[in-house]
Amino acid sequence: MPGIAAIISREPAEKCRARLDAMLTTMSHESFYTLRTHSIPRLGIYAGSITFENSSDGIFSNREQSIGLIFSGECFWDSEIAGGERLIELYESQGEKFLEKLNGLFCGLLMDVPSRKILLFNDRYGIQRIYHHEAKGDFYFASEAKALLRILPELRQFDPEGAADFVAFGCTLNWRTLFQGIQIVPGGSKWTIENGRCRKETYFSPDLWETQPRLPAEEFENRLRQTFWRVLPRYFGSGPKVGIALTGGLDTRMIMACRPRNNGHTTCYTFSGNNGKTFDDKIAARVAAASGLEHKLLRLGADFFVAFPAHADKTVFVTDGCAGISNTHEIYFNRRARELAPTRLTGNYGSEILRGVSTFKPIRVSPRLCQPEMRARVNSRAETLGMDRTPALTFAAFKEIPWNLFGNLAAGRSQVHFRTPYLDNEMVALAFQAPEAARKSARPALGVIRESNSGLSEIPTDRGWGGENTGIKFLVRRLLAEATFKLDYYHDEGLPGWLTPLDPAFKTMTARLGVSGRHKFLHYPSWFRNELAPYVSEMVMEAGHRNSFWNPDFLKGAAVDHISGRRNHSREINLILTLESVDRQLFRELPRDF
Repeated sequence: MPGIAAIISREPAEKCRARLDAMLTTMSHESFYTLRTHSIPRLGIYAGSITFENSSDGIFSNREQSIGLIFSGECFWDSEIAGGERLIELYESQGEKFLEKLNGLFCGLLMDVPSRKILLFNDRYGIQRIYHHEAKGDFYFASEAKALLRILPELRQFDPEGAADFVAFGCTLNWRTLFQGIQIVPGGSKWTIENGRCRKETYFSPDLWETQPRLPAEEFENRLRQTFWRVLPRYFGSGPKVGIALTGGLDTRMIMACRPRNNGHTTCYTFSGNNGKTFDDKIAARVAAASGLEHKLLRLGADFFVAFPAHADKTVFVTDGCAGISNTHEIYFNRRARELAPTRLTGNYGSEILRGVSTFKPIRVSPRLCQPEMRARVNSRAETLGMDRTPALTFAAFKEIPWNLFGNLAAGRSQVHFRTPYLDNEMVALAFQAPEAARKSARPALGVIRESNSGLSEIPTDRGWGGENTGIKFLVRRLLAEATFKLDYYHDEGLPGWLTPLDPAFKTMTARLGVSGRHKFLHYPSWFRNELAPYVSEMVMEAGHRNSFWNPDFLKGAAVDHISGRRNHSREINLILTLESVDRQLFRELPRDF
């Protein structure tokens, strides 16, 4: 995906350039990527970037060629996207303090030749990831872990702690990775490298936002509306066409209600299944029509299932395993979205930031899945998370989003520019000032929609919000929406373990009620049992021959039990197949010429 790669070393320049070329080649997944390099041998820095065609990020220098910048991502400056030249000007006038004013999702490497200083930095949340490794005075950085694995084959093994995180939660925690010896640079970092030494500091701490005073409810709602109106135009910009990934929920509704009316290069689309229509499909079409915008359903095609092994491997490879087998649809959909618009504007993270919604919890896999040593590590992870006393919003913005929700973002970002207004500095800072009653309430978002576009506020959301949000009719609408959501969830995911034998009767009931497929269109448990059964059987067997994490007795029956319907092992299958794909593609199949 677009990003940066760099080596800081005293090794011969020819060797470092060859290694850098290998790193960038390993990160080059699409024909529409552009690769560039920038090296300063006297500083021992060999760096490069991968960007989309006609992108605003890349490699920049000042007029004197004394300061170079490799920048990936987007930085919003008032209503404009600040290019690399602007960032260099800010550094020249303000020094390292310019980092405190940056707003967006980005990472960068600044090279100050006169000062013989190299500055590595990233966004406040750490979402534009930088993986790093240090060895014998040399430093290696890259936006993808596989770039480091490519040139440092000695690192091609699982980190036991990172793997245990992954089995417990589906992601790694505390800036760990799946890979021994590779870490993630924490969010808000400012690392200065001089004379072979790295000074690791931060330019931002969540404390700055946590200590703000809470606002009264009415003032907060007024400020939310004013802030969103001011912030949102940044994310439309004036460049290439923007596609709004429209759903039936509140967060994209806020975007549609407040979008700039003079922005004519906008389209809307919704990801959907291979047949039928979900609430998202129907509601999004109504919202787009009421807004005067075109709307398209991007459906899963038959080719998704025919070529599923290739789609799955690419998803795992591109994201370094952060998006697993059950996220295989992400690159597929975002590739389709790119055909409509190169930039994808989403409501992602609005629920976490504005309403305290969290999906971060232990996966709760079968206790028989792992070998005893791994099982002990996995069990300890849930206890560790339970002892975390980080305030809820701080946890969501600075842990849950960059750790647990990174995989889908990484997959999508390999195809399109990804934008969300809900991680704008002003929006997140304001969210910390919400009164307690507003922290888990839809009222502030509904107020923004109503005040901005009353017509859109009348269209109910997928969870029953909309129109008059009081009275018996509203309560019935909300209860029905929540009930169908839960029933659809259990229809797809299966009933809890001890109720699994009742699954067939439950699925028959929900199908007859017309509930199934109302909310969800991704049916991996069913696909593993039907369309993808041969693939699942083969890959689970393959994993049993190689990976020492799993209990062989469990693997022998896992695929058979799931495919027969006796058990729902979709979560276990996702973990098994994902780590098998990581092992095969990133450990065994990467070239070993370094």
